[in-house]
Amino acid sequence: MTNNIKGWQIGAAAAGLGLAASFFYVRAKTRQAEAENPPQGRFVDVDGVRLHYIERGEGPVLVLLHGNGVLAEDFEHSGLLDLAAQHYRVIAFDRPGFGYSERPRKTVWTPQAQARLLHHALQELEVDSAIVLGHSWGTLVALSMALEAPDFVRGLVLLSGYYYPSLRADVLTSGPAIPLVGDLMRYTVSPLIGRMLWRPISKRAFAPQDLDIRFRALPVWMMLRPSQLRASAAETAMMIPSAMTLAKRYPELKVPVVIMAGTRDLIADFGHNSERLSERIPDSELQLQPGVGHMTHYAHPERVLAAVDSIAARVGEHLLPRSPQAEAMARASESGV
Repeated sequence: MTNNIKGWQIGAAAAGLGLAASFFYVRAKTRQAEAENPPQGRFVDVDGVRLHYIERGEGPVLVLLHGNGVLAEDFEHSGLLDLAAQHYRVIAFDRPGFGYSERPRKTVWTPQAQARLLHHALQELEVDSAIVLGHSWGTLVALSMALEAPDFVRGLVLLSGYYYPSLRADVLTSGPAIPLVGDLMRYTVSPLIGRMLWRPISKRAFAPQDLDIRFRALPVWMMLRPSQLRASAAETAMMIPSAMTLAKRYPELKVPVVIMAGTRDLIADFGHNSERLSERIPDSELQLQPGVGHMTHYAHPERVLAAVDSIAARVGEHLLPRSPQAEAMARASESGV
């Protein structure tokens, strides 16, 4: 009996020391990541929330909404942001809780709540209307914005989205969003587990293509900070109910929509999601990318830009002339290269 008690005490002490060591290591890596990757954009305060965004270019406004787990820089590394900035005013937000944007705990950050906040932020930036592009989880926010503010959103480009509920194993990874227990996890063991799994998860997102070297340049520990892990876990937990709620409203969309997806996507099956959505939206065009996985904007950023251009042409936006580089990429896209 006494030996059992001593064994339990030793085990508890060892676990406590392990958690303490993890805490100090995670705190050090977080501070290092933020020191090495200071904010590259600007900030806007709206509805009591401070949002970080990257803005480049001139012309019609194009809003970029990233997926779960990453940050606005993802569009920069893929090349899409700079390519689009040659004839659009591009605004790429760190969505609430990601990058350097706040995510107050008093709000449940559903796609609708994020859409309202970002719409208000764009109004603060004196934007009267915009084409909105969302990737992955960002498509739910883009769709919500178009449904809630149809006079503001001119059109949508949706990349690799999850639009209809289905069984998903990744819901089991939403532990860091649970109060108290989740807080303990995300300040200690969750970032360490996330770092070990980062490469296989990233490879799965790009499969069957190789993990893109540009994506590998993203600051991993910025995305494994405790604050961002809470946001990522919360969005993982909300994915199925969010899609269930929004799916009832898709036929109400009144803006032109281009839906793009890879036919080898292992994260969001294109048949269950993108093909199905295209059948239910009155004014939509489905563009499938054969042999491409979930990261469509890395695989063919020029085709994504061509989709944005097609929306702009339909709604009568006047574009700035293309640079020679953009013209060459557009010709390659049109020829199917």
